[in-house]
Amino acid sequence: MASTEAVESTPPHVAVVGAGGWGRNLVRNLHELGALHTIADIDPGHRRAMSEAYPEVGVTADMAAILQDPDIEAVIIATPVGTHHALVQQALEAGKDVFVEKPLTLSSDEAWQLVALAEQRGRLLMVGHLLLFQPAIHWLRDFLDAGRIGQVHSVHQERLGLGRARGYENALWCLGTHDVAVQRFLLPGHAPESMSVHGQCMLQPGVEDDVHLHLSHDTGLETHLHCSWLWPQKRRVLVIVGSEGMVEYDELRQVIIHHHKGIDGSLENIDQGAEEVFEGHDQPLRLELEHFLARVRDRAPSTSDGYFAATLVDLLAKAETRLRNTENG
Repeated sequence: MASTEAVESTPPHVAVVGAGGWGRNLVRNLHELGALHTIADIDPGHRRAMSEAYPEVGVTADMAAILQDPDIEAVIIATPVGTHHALVQQALEAGKDVFVEKPLTLSSDEAWQLVALAEQRGRLLMVGHLLLFQPAIHWLRDFLDAGRIGQVHSVHQERLGLGRARGYENALWCLGTHDVAVQRFLLPGHAPESMSVHGQCMLQPGVEDDVHLHLSHDTGLETHLHCSWLWPQKRRVLVIVGSEGMVEYDELRQVIIHHHKGIDGSLENIDQGAEEVFEGHDQPLRLELEHFLARVRDRAPSTSDGYFAATLVDLLAKAETRLRNTENG
């Protein structure tokens, strides 16, 4: 699936704040798109590496210099989540459009404050929910909307592996944010009514390395998510069970499989085999950044705007409150 975004011959000038692990990927893609103006990072080693890789691009440790530069139209923020609220607020108040990596914040109040500020200032606020720009996810939404597996009964997601443990966010915030975003994108008419959540802190007190989140929706839909950064095999799987079949998305292989299987009204098994119905390609990060650049230019609504991101923060913050109450109860 090729990009459908029109990137103008003269893209907006964009600054990237944070050139660490993921920030380097953002910098590289923006440079290839011709939109990279300045890179900011407080780490001297990161600045040195960026200056060597992109000698024609300005590199600074001073965020204020970016905010005061009238040539910079937009800011991309790829810093630890605890810094998001302050940095996004500064950028919006300086009149810049903002793209910030997920999650928007770790606090519902802070998330909605930023949404309100962006609206007041007439600025674009977009959040980097990367999987929303994976072609397979868009294909799958059309597949479900067409009723290809009938009524959706349940969603099952696994995001597991031996990953990089965080000290400031648990596995649900770090990993599960991807999957909750996909749930809401694929099935926007289903509102969660209740939840149960269980987490285990194995490496650090108060930071769950392994989390199970179960959501019950007003339509009868049930969703089940297991995320962990302390797991022997890497798994990125989504299974959706419907009344007329099942569909599986293997994110690592980038394939969608339609299972013509189920159990009929007389409780007899039906198995008419399975088929691969979509194979993904294209790079979601490139598609995501092309989307952001296009929205800076045309001011059209974003697939992953601040409002969408804040609703996810609401849900995840509620889940974390449940976890704390369970641990302290």
